[in-house]
Amino acid sequence: MGIESGLLGGERLKARYRVHRFDVVMGTAQVRFEQFLNSLEGEVVSVIPSVSPSWTFAGMGARTYYFWVIEKVDQP
Repeated sequence: MGIESGLLGGERLKARYRVHRFDVVMGTAQVRFEQFLNSLEGEVVSVIPSVSPSWTFAGMGARTYYFWVIEKVDQP
């Protein structure tokens, strides 16, 4: 996917992005997510959680099911 990101000397530049979905498994999520982020080749632009409401013993809460990770990659 290419997105125009500006002008350089009259030439249009295009940035390339990869979108990854990282599923959250409670208990091992932190270590796995850290390893996943360190394995990416490009620059992480954004991490977007998918959060849904859920009931807990204390009442209403929220649960994260997965993350969308947006990675900016270098052009070949």
